[in-house]
Amino acid sequence: MDLYIDQRRLQMEIDALAGYSSEPAPVVTRVVYSLADREARGYVKGLFREAGLMVREDGIGNTFARWLGSDPELAAVGTGSHIDAIPNAGKYDGVVGVLGGLEAIRALQRDGFQPRRSIELLLFTAEEPTRFGIGCLGSRMLSGTLTVKAAERLRDAEGATLDELRGMAGLLGSLDSVALPVGHYSQFVELHIEQGPMLEREGLSIGVLESIAAPAAVNISIEGEGGHAGTVLMPDRRDAFLAAAELALAIESLAKHSGGADTVATIGKCDVFPGAVNSIPSRVKITLDLRDTDGEGRDAVLHAVFGAADGVAARRGVKIDCELLNADDPAACGEEIVRAATAACEKHRVPFRTMVSRAYHDSLFMARISPMGMIFIPCRKGVSHRPDEYSSPEQIATGVLVLAETLAALAGAA
Repeated sequence: MDLYIDQRRLQMEIDALAGYSSEPAPVVTRVVYSLADREARGYVKGLFREAGLMVREDGIGNTFARWLGSDPELAAVGTGSHIDAIPNAGKYDGVVGVLGGLEAIRALQRDGFQPRRSIELLLFTAEEPTRFGIGCLGSRMLSGTLTVKAAERLRDAEGATLDELRGMAGLLGSLDSVALPVGHYSQFVELHIEQGPMLEREGLSIGVLESIAAPAAVNISIEGEGGHAGTVLMPDRRDAFLAAAELALAIESLAKHSGGADTVATIGKCDVFPGAVNSIPSRVKITLDLRDTDGEGRDAVLHAVFGAADGVAARRGVKIDCELLNADDPAACGEEIVRAATAACEKHRVPFRTMVSRAYHDSLFMARISPMGMIFIPCRKGVSHRPDEYSSPEQIATGVLVLAETLAALAGAA
């Protein structure tokens, strides 16, 4: 094959999609089911149809665009990513895997390639946890990792349910039909920006993933006793915020001394009540994001965190409740996908390395129902989830080329 990647058209589409945002450029904010998200989905579905793909949506908005193979009874090869974006984000996270996946299919079509297996491009719903506090909503439900009953309990910050919000977005299909059967895909491969600095630092164009880290999320509530900032003496205080601060530092220490190089822990939210400068905090809610490529190591740290919470509660006279939201297993990438992506890099003399992903992606959950793999491209200074997130048109085109060759190898020629 002599594949041509249309860099200019792809960049124009990425730029156009960035215009569907709740905030002005260069910021991209697209929270799932918002007006910006709905309009962006409409734009992308239009591109899918222009490429002659068969398009369908499920009950929560996962969108499937299929290029029929010569043997449509065979399990399809899947690719894709997400287009929702956290507040104050950039325009490449997830988008490269969706629009880049589309350009990979168009490049194969232009070359006259006819796949034996169908190739299906997925636009996943709500990879980001912004609306419901849980990441990868679409792929969790596709893979059966999140049950319909659990999904129906989800609420956003205003108390709106998943059913209410998806209904307002015009998604009326049953949630019972969202989960895909094992074997729906023969393989699934996702193109994504690295969201880290390794490839750029090493002067490499592609990262071929071998595994994805295991994430866990915990809501931690601390109840102390409020009071006047001037009249309650220090020995008599049960300050919920200081208890939260002590626990946060304990969590940092546990992550640093876990014995694993890939253990990371983050307290990303801290809500203090009543939030007055002259009032002792009586209630605090914090969130813990804990990740490791070693599931057992991650769980050992998680258990130690719960023990640390008990210790802080006893010392400071407060009550601490830890609610485990999720503790997902790590996932190894399929060997056939790794070989195909590696062969594509070698064929085109693209400098690459194998690596792991400490960020999790929809592919982590697709691994529950199909062999999966990921292809990373560099992003400037490793920056992501910010308006200055950037990958060059050349870097994106290289990733699309490797993805196209990988899809062709996995789908087989007619």
